[in-house]
Amino acid sequence: MVRRGEPYLVLAYRPFRTLQAYAEVGPIFLCARECAPGSVVDVLPELLASATYIVRGYDLEERIVYGTGQVTPTGEIIAYSDRLLERPEIAFVHVRSASNNCYHVRAERPAGAGR
Repeated sequence: MVRRGEPYLVLAYRPFRTLQAYAEVGPIFLCARECAPGSVVDVLPELLASATYIVRGYDLEERIVYGTGQVTPTGEIIAYSDRLLERPEIAFVHVRSASNNCYHVRAERPAGAGR
């Protein structure tokens, strides 16, 4: 993760494999110098510092599962994501800015977890 005050690179990123109407491209920020990689954990990344975020489920075709998008208080993101990922039609979850809909992070079932 890029730390405050450190140099960084900005690249265009599309958080979907396929092109479709909602597969927007936005910025990602990378360390300009070598830095420690992020890790797979069950806690929120430090970058999620706002009061609320949009949490939304997607299916295997990377389409929004309507009715899953919810403005969620930051402290409830993990619980709401877990509830969505219990549903068989949900392949993954995005956490996005509640004000600008910018992509922040993707949540998936742990490897080997069933549907």
